[in-house]
Amino acid sequence: MAAAKKASKPGLYANIHAKQERIAHGSGETMRKPGSAGAPSDDAFEAAAGKKAGQRAGKKGSEKDAAKSARKSTAAKTRKR
Repeated sequence: MAAAKKASKPGLYANIHAKQERIAHGSGETMRKPGSAGAPSDDAFEAAAGKKAGQRAGKKGSEKDAAKSARKSTAAKTRKR
């Protein structure tokens, strides 16, 4: 029997978007003001900014840039032939 995958929770931005949709459709809710109790902190936004769908955690920025430029130069060389 295959192990069931654990369903991940929607992220911060998904929750914000869902609430904005509910508000637009007349739910009567309001968005919390920055800094108020229960509002996402700056740390929560910074943590959520790095979590994009399909993003791999492994290579740091300079390593990514080096790999990207290497792929571009290799692709350019193969096109010239």
